[in-house]
Amino acid sequence: MCAQMEATLSKEQLRRKLLQPDVITGSEILLRSLLLEGVDCVFGYPGGAVLYIYDAMHGNPDFKHLLTRHEQGAIHAADGYARSTGNVGVCIATSGPGATNLVTGIATAYMDSVPLVVITGNVATQFIGTDAFQEADITGITMPITKHSYLVRKVEDLPRIIHEAFHIANTGRKGPVLIDIPKDVSALKTEFYYPDKVEIRGYNPTTQPNKLQVDKLLQAIEQAERPVIIAGGGVVYADAAPELVEFVNMTQIPITTTLLGLGGFPSGHELWMGMPGMHGTYTANHAIQNADLLISIGSRFDDRVTMNLDGFAPNVKTVAHIDVDPAEIGKNIKTDIPVVGDVKAVLQLANQKAKPAKSQEWIKEIAAMKQQQPLRYKDSDTELKPQYVIEMINETTKGEAIVTTDVGQHQMWAAQYYKFQNPRSFISSGGLGTMGFGFPSAIGAQMGNPDKLVVSINGDGGMQMCAQELAICAINNIPVKVVIINNQVLGMVRQWQEIIYENRYSHIDLAGSPDFVKLAEAYGVKGLRATNKEEARQAWQEALDTPGPVVIDFVVPKGENVFPMVTAGSTLSQMILGDSE
Repeated sequence: MCAQMEATLSKEQLRRKLLQPDVITGSEILLRSLLLEGVDCVFGYPGGAVLYIYDAMHGNPDFKHLLTRHEQGAIHAADGYARSTGNVGVCIATSGPGATNLVTGIATAYMDSVPLVVITGNVATQFIGTDAFQEADITGITMPITKHSYLVRKVEDLPRIIHEAFHIANTGRKGPVLIDIPKDVSALKTEFYYPDKVEIRGYNPTTQPNKLQVDKLLQAIEQAERPVIIAGGGVVYADAAPELVEFVNMTQIPITTTLLGLGGFPSGHELWMGMPGMHGTYTANHAIQNADLLISIGSRFDDRVTMNLDGFAPNVKTVAHIDVDPAEIGKNIKTDIPVVGDVKAVLQLANQKAKPAKSQEWIKEIAAMKQQQPLRYKDSDTELKPQYVIEMINETTKGEAIVTTDVGQHQMWAAQYYKFQNPRSFISSGGLGTMGFGFPSAIGAQMGNPDKLVVSINGDGGMQMCAQELAICAINNIPVKVVIINNQVLGMVRQWQEIIYENRYSHIDLAGSPDFVKLAEAYGVKGLRATNKEEARQAWQEALDTPGPVVIDFVVPKGENVFPMVTAGSTLSQMILGDSE
């Protein structure tokens, strides 16, 4: 695998070798620079405008590249690699359609603050702007969905640009950076020099918090009787999970974690309430609605968390917001105590003198609520319920697997019923809600974590948007366990049409979908199917016992819904409990 370097040179020996002042091509500069940035795996798909780059890869034992079967698969794999490892993900595509096929993946990473360096080829500089074959203004197209974009016009600028791109992608609020390299620039030669440091005028993210603001937060905590923490993906991306646990233990504040925050706080902790929002737990939503102090830590008050803003947290007296991006503070919710800074740095400072809130009665109330209103569903001895499948996977992996999901009902069931113990173990498209993301992101996660179990949970709809990537699992023996929650419909759309559109089901039937077992076998991957509990347990155990990739088709009822549910325009207090009523 990419993470297991085959080169015999030590890292220091390799670095000295790479820094030799040779006269080399732009393509060789690119490969050297990526290696100097510590990149151990690149995902990509070649084409005319990047052929010099791919030619430079030929015979290079130090450079690892995984050929996906679609450019979108490449960028989603790079995304999964980045989220699961904390390193910058890298992908390469050619000009025109190759570049535009990356757009959805770039937007996915941008919405979820994932550090990527996206490298595209372009037509030669003299043809830019002439509507040349396979020309697209990819820097213009992606301007709203990147932290920064570069069009490299001089080969001499390439080392500096690459160094800057990695710095921008992985500092402050993280995100994707695009480098567009014209074909002639990749072929021209210059003397290679890699800069020691990055200096970008006007780019100086605030990482260290204002101590006075942290003191205000701690004072508010000491006075609070019904405090609640909403922790988001910022905790995970800042590697601040240990500091968050310490902060919660010191302050005794009940905590809820958003979709992207799952794993950032251990699910087994007595003060964890589950996920908030549209499909959040009764306890988490009730606690938010009755809190007197609300502390957002690395969470941006997304609309799927807050729902109707006019009715959000009506009893709150003080809102505190900790975030590295000052633009997020006060954007959706009026904030009384803004704390700008890296979440890890903020919590380290706060933990020096944090004291408990006046929350003992509040904690008892929440504990009782968790017992009275747990997540539940109507089990069946004749049908295989999707919630049961997730519970079974959780039980057998003890919450220790890296789980990726696609988007839809299965995503919410995974968020509800898999009990994540570790950060960077839940990988899902949150902000953009990108179908087709789940399986390729699992490939990237597995490449970055070769010794860990990676489980990809998908719907039968999203799986058909990326099924071609089964080929690379077979060829490279990437041991992802691919779970398909197969209800034969676009499940989340069907649920909305049932509840909101009065059972007017319009174009949701996925009849004609392939036999997923035969599809897997056609790619050279083991395929299994289960239609009841006994078959499910047997198939899943066989998958776990198989050293390579496996696809398991779990056939579940069409009509199963995700509950609790808060419909658009409703408040968190107006939960539909469904089967739990």
